[in-house]
Amino acid sequence: MNALSTVEGKKLLGIARQAIKDHLEGRNIDLTSSESLELSVQRGVFVTLFDKVIGRGLRGCIGNPVPKASLLIDTAHCAIEAATMDPRFAPLRLDEFQQRITVELTVLSPLEHIIVKSPLDLPLNIEVGRDGLLVEGAGTRGLLLPQVAVDEGFDAEEFLNQCCLKAGLMPDAWITRDVRVARFQGQIFSEEGPGGLVFERKLRGPGR
Repeated sequence: MNALSTVEGKKLLGIARQAIKDHLEGRNIDLTSSESLELSVQRGVFVTLFDKVIGRGLRGCIGNPVPKASLLIDTAHCAIEAATMDPRFAPLRLDEFQQRITVELTVLSPLEHIIVKSPLDLPLNIEVGRDGLLVEGAGTRGLLLPQVAVDEGFDAEEFLNQCCLKAGLMPDAWITRDVRVARFQGQIFSEEGPGGLVFERKLRGPGR
């Protein structure tokens, strides 16, 4: 995956914020002047919203690991859905969004299914601080972004457990051969505060 430049990352996060603002104000965002070669490709993307008033508590997260449209268009759609359609939260109000919410954007690499001789070897093929995980099985799936393991202090085995739980499976389901596990990497852009300075967030794994 070609990395986005800092300029492109800032632009893309700005699109996410503008898409939410326009939607909450009852307008459609105009993306015609924002397309660029790098933003016109198809990549998985997640938009995560945090509430600064409750210590960067999660306020919404929606994304597509498998892209449906260009990175630009998918980012705008996921941003709006994170703000209004995450079933875990009430839809954002405009004043709440402008005063309290910081936006984080994660651009994903293609999914890579982990093939091992024994499921017990799965943790050895996952690097905390680099990899995100997608677990699929029993007609359901769960995904956790790379930063989740770092923020929560998970090791590779606990990361697998939590991803299985996210999928609605037993935490040790990955030990059976009934689930598939894929890994991916993410390039993360975050705001320092609501509408504030955008920076590329670099993750640090254990021992780094």
